[in-house]
Amino acid sequence: MQLEVGAHRADKSAGRIRQHNEKLILTAAEQEFARYGFKGTSMQQVADRAGLPKANIHYYFNNKLGLYYAVLSNIIDLWDSSFNELDAHDDPAVVLPRYIATKLDFSRRYPQASRVFAMEILSGGPHLSEYFQQDYRDWFRGRAAVFEHWIAAGKMKPIDPAHLIFLLWGSTQHYADFAVQIDAALGEDRPQQELYETATRTLTEIILDGCGIRRD
Repeated sequence: MQLEVGAHRADKSAGRIRQHNEKLILTAAEQEFARYGFKGTSMQQVADRAGLPKANIHYYFNNKLGLYYAVLSNIIDLWDSSFNELDAHDDPAVVLPRYIATKLDFSRRYPQASRVFAMEILSGGPHLSEYFQQDYRDWFRGRAAVFEHWIAAGKMKPIDPAHLIFLLWGSTQHYADFAVQIDAALGEDRPQQELYETATRTLTEIILDGCGIRRD
């Protein structure tokens, strides 16, 4: 029994080490890919940034493409999971502000990953061709249907759901993707917490008012 307990503890310890190293590598990869793009980034650069031997990087990720996909997948999964929480039976006056705040928080916490995604899209999305297939279109139509339900129920104005979704995505990700421009306009010494709190209030007010969503 003692051996089994010891083995269990060893497995848990190994699991924690793996999680720690994978997070360290992904964070380093986000920074390198965001700065140099997929072609300009090497596994050695990621290893140097992470402070790990290059062999360790290959242990967790077979090659650069696999590591790149992992970075893209992480941020897409975060964005999609928060968007999937919107339900046709919800009150948009409650869930839309929550969604806007969540997306802006992702921009604050994961700006490099957002920039990697933006660079991939600007280059034509060559590594996302399988992602943007029929399943994606079906998923998008399902998300748009939530807004159509709210419109039919008189909870918001008859605004085109697709373009509203694009507005939600673009406005919230802007604070990560165009941080250099924002810092130039507002000053780099502006506290990040203040910036994002103001952005959250402003976007929420503009979007809800524009959609005719009443807040009690």
